[in-house]
Amino acid sequence: MKGGTGQRRPNNGTSTDPSAQQLRLFLLLAEELHFGRAAKRAFMTQPAFSQQIRSLEERLGVTVVDRTTRTTGLTAAGHELLPDMRAAVEAADRLRQAAAEQTRALSGRVVIGSFEAITSVPPIPAILEELKAEHHGIEVEVLRMGFADCADTILEGAVDAAFVFPPLPSGIQIQRLATMPRVVCMADSDPLAHQGPLTLDQLSDRPFIGWSPRIPKVWRDFWATDPRPDGKPVQYTSHQITEFEPALTAIALGEGIEFPPEPARWLYQRHGVTYVEVSDLPPCYAALAWRSQDRDRTIVTALRQAAATVLERAR
Repeated sequence: MKGGTGQRRPNNGTSTDPSAQQLRLFLLLAEELHFGRAAKRAFMTQPAFSQQIRSLEERLGVTVVDRTTRTTGLTAAGHELLPDMRAAVEAADRLRQAAAEQTRALSGRVVIGSFEAITSVPPIPAILEELKAEHHGIEVEVLRMGFADCADTILEGAVDAAFVFPPLPSGIQIQRLATMPRVVCMADSDPLAHQGPLTLDQLSDRPFIGWSPRIPKVWRDFWATDPRPDGKPVQYTSHQITEFEPALTAIALGEGIEFPPEPARWLYQRHGVTYVEVSDLPPCYAALAWRSQDRDRTIVTALRQAAATVLERAR
């Protein structure tokens, strides 16, 4: 196909309606006109992103992306369908939000996401208590999230809001709650385990417990501090973890290190593992997070107000 026309694609009678997620990915591509940049915004690898666009075309039965030149463009059909795709995504978002509002308004149930064990970290317990004190009868359900599913859980509306450790992808807004240092988690048998505070340079030859490729690269790089301030890349082990808990066994065996938030000292106490201060390790911060389109929802407003009240009281 040349010239950006909307060539029909064979579907062998197997095409189905495109998913809302595929439509969202196409809208990203229409904005960026570059597969790499659009995939990065979606927190996906470029091959996975491209496959979703091809699947969209197969389901529609028409080619919407012109791949015949060095630059990415839309076909004539892509341009013509763009407004309808945008309208479909907006309608799906409105429907999902309206249904969620109805369900939760009737049940009084609020689903709060918790990145790992962050809901045990101050001031978050106080914020949840303030929320329940101001809204009697509300039922709070906490849904635990790991590194691999945190962003998707928020973006898909599976939770009303979440307590997280950023960074986060676009489409999610945050309210900062507390900044805290990070420490090195290492084997108690390591020669440096009972020294400290340490520096990143002292730890440069210690491998880092490897993350699963399912985890967005921006998170993997941040939590590994990769590259280090001197520009050196980090050496990773062959592990492919998606949560902190499984890393602790490998750390206790001396197979590598991690840089968790300082509260991990008491949240994840394990035999054979110790936590040591690192003077030049960039800090992290806890935050309340919600989907951008949910900012003015009643529950999000109530959570933001509870957080503001608790933070002001602390000051």
